[in-house]
Amino acid sequence: MSQSTANILMIRPVAFGFNTQTAESNAFQNRDDDQQAVQQKAVQEFDVFVKVLRDNGVSVTVINDTPEPHTPDSIFPNNWVSFHDNGDIFLYPMQAGNRRLERREDIIRQLEETFKANHVIDLSRFEAKNQFLEGTGSMVLDRENKIAYACLSPRTNAEVLKAFCDYTGYKAVTFDAFDQNGQAIYHTNVLMAIGSKFVVICLDSITNEQEKEAVISSLKSTGKEIIDITFDQMNHFAGNMLEVKSANGGSLVVMSQAAYNSLTSEQKVGLEKYGKLVYADINTIETNGGGSARCMMAEVHLEVRD
Repeated sequence: MSQSTANILMIRPVAFGFNTQTAESNAFQNRDDDQQAVQQKAVQEFDVFVKVLRDNGVSVTVINDTPEPHTPDSIFPNNWVSFHDNGDIFLYPMQAGNRRLERREDIIRQLEETFKANHVIDLSRFEAKNQFLEGTGSMVLDRENKIAYACLSPRTNAEVLKAFCDYTGYKAVTFDAFDQNGQAIYHTNVLMAIGSKFVVICLDSITNEQEKEAVISSLKSTGKEIIDITFDQMNHFAGNMLEVKSANGGSLVVMSQAAYNSLTSEQKVGLEKYGKLVYADINTIETNGGGSARCMMAEVHLEVRD
């Protein structure tokens, strides 16, 4: 089991914008007035981000979104699909109706031309029970140690999480997390990011001391260096990083420019021990979508075909 991969799936948007269906539970979303300009800016930011990744040796599969059906959040594919070393592909139950439309079989088929896949495990049936688990947004996976960290929320249900763990053999570490205003944090991957040897986490967001100690204990038991971030840094998406490999086997720590700018010199030095810091300006996407660099990258941990 490798924590990171050099193969990334990204979805190029055609109608990106502020999603009213997700805004109630996502405090990171803020609507720009000119939504027509938002799509244009988002595509520009997307293309620059892809170029930055490719220039650093990452293999990025870009698939275009379709105009219909309207999926304003399609730029965040890690919520509806995840790919695993054993060839399994998971599809996830999504809270917002228009996000369920992002699940596309043609994307899976296209990836299967390049990668070996075994089974597709579809958890979307839980939507009928109003139970959700939004992929590696809801779960931050320690793939090497098979631990799924998850802050429970309207989008992250314990029963669906158990189903994922039953399928995969992962152990769940669950907790509640809140922002500085006391609102439940909608996705775990905005407050924490796990690399092979480090974790970036906003410990202040875990208000229950027992839960906080359980998380810290689990992280320490797997040898991770804990890099603690503040609420302000979390609000600049410093928790929304992803460790990625380059083609030469080197490690990259990928984030947005806003996240990078929010880090202290000491934190940057700490992270640079584990990989080159790579970042791009995706401010329009962050502002309107309420997600950042990690949300835009679905790691493809499948074996490449000969």
